[in-house]
Amino acid sequence: MTDESGHDPAELHHPGDVAGEPHGLDDHGDEHGHDDHAHAEEALGPVDVTVWGAFVIGILLGVVPAIGIALAVSA
Repeated sequence: MTDESGHDPAELHHPGDVAGEPHGLDDHGDEHGHDDHAHAEEALGPVDVTVWGAFVIGILLGVVPAIGIALAVSA
């Protein structure tokens, strides 16, 4: 259920409800393409090959016993 402003009355706070907010009292962040909580876009950094390699090895080391258990149970 929503009130006349389109907000859920069960919510304690809506964007624009507090006078000290950077966008003011009348800004509810409802406009298209506007997000009160968004951050500036940042470029992604380089891929850390060592970390991704450790991740893949860890997944493989976890799959090996799972396959062994599945084979032992099905036999």
